[in-house]
Amino acid sequence: GTPPQEFRVVLDTGSSVLWVPSIYCSSPACAHHKAFNPLRSSTFLVSGRPVNVAYGSGEMSGFLAYDTVRIGDLTVVAQAFGLSLEEPGIFMEYAVFDGILGLGYPNLGLQGITPVFDNLWLQGLIPQNLFAFYLSSKDEKGSMLMLGGVDPSYYHGELHWVPVSKPSYWQLAVDSISMNGEVIACDGGCQGIMDTGTSLLTGPRSSILNIQNVIGAKASGDGEYFLKCDTINTLPDIVFTIGSVTYPVPASAYIRKDRSHNCRSNFEEGMDDPSDPEMWVLGDVFLRLYFTVFDRANNRIGLAPAA
Repeated sequence: GTPPQEFRVVLDTGSSVLWVPSIYCSSPACAHHKAFNPLRSSTFLVSGRPVNVAYGSGEMSGFLAYDTVRIGDLTVVAQAFGLSLEEPGIFMEYAVFDGILGLGYPNLGLQGITPVFDNLWLQGLIPQNLFAFYLSSKDEKGSMLMLGGVDPSYYHGELHWVPVSKPSYWQLAVDSISMNGEVIACDGGCQGIMDTGTSLLTGPRSSILNIQNVIGAKASGDGEYFLKCDTINTLPDIVFTIGSVTYPVPASAYIRKDRSHNCRSNFEEGMDDPSDPEMWVLGDVFLRLYFTVFDRANNRIGLAPAA
C-alpha cells in the first residue's frame, strides 16, 4: 500500500496467490496477526471478486484487491492480491506468518490474475526470469530468496538442471528413491513437487509405510512415526535420484528431534492425488540440503548441494 503496511508471508512455491489478513476479517487467526487496512492506502483498488484458497493445512476466503507490493527494494504496481475475511482453523491462528506469497505458475492461481513473480519480470524489475532459494539449517537465520539471479556462494559445485514436467507446480520427474543401493520407493519413477511451503517429505501411503518400515520407525496414534534417537548416527542415507543425479538425504535430515527429545520421521503420507497416485512433495527437509533454482524462462529446476 501507500504508505506501506508490513506483513510476514510464507514464500510458497506450491501455490500462486498472494494474500494477507484484512481489517474486515473476524476469525481468531486475524486477531492474532497484522491486518491490512485499505482505507489507509492511497493506491488501493478493490475488485470485489471472491477469493478462496485451500492449503494442505489451512484455508482462507476473502476478496480480491490491487495495490502496490514491495519485496525488499523491488516495487510491483497494481498487484492483485487476496484480503482475507475468514481464516478458519487452528493452524492459521498460531502461525508465525500473517499471509502467503505464492511462487507457483500462474495457472495454479486465480484465473486471469498475474502472480507477484510474473509481475516482477513483466514490469522489468529483475534481470532474469528466475528465482532461487537457500534454506538455512539454522532455525531462524540466514535463509535467502534470490529474485532474478543466483549467488553461487550459496551452493557447492555445479547446478544440475531438470525440466519441469508439468508447469503449474514446480514439478519434476524422480527416477527412484533408494537406500544402500536398493530401491525402497518410487520404483520405475514418480513425480515430485519442489515445495518451499511444505516442511517434510511426503509421498503415497504405501511408499511412506515401506520407508518407515525400512528405517524402523513405529507409528503412534497421531499419525507420527517415532524412532530411537541413536539411529540418527547409524541409519544410511536415503537417496533421491533425479535426472540421473543422486541427492542423498542423511538420517540427520530425515529424522527430527522434538522439544521433548523424542525422535520422529520426517517422511509423512501426502494428500492422496487420484490423478497422480505416485506424487511426492520435496519440502524444506530436502530444500535445506539442496540449493534450488526455479527457472521460469526455461521451465527447469536447478539443484546443487547447499553451502
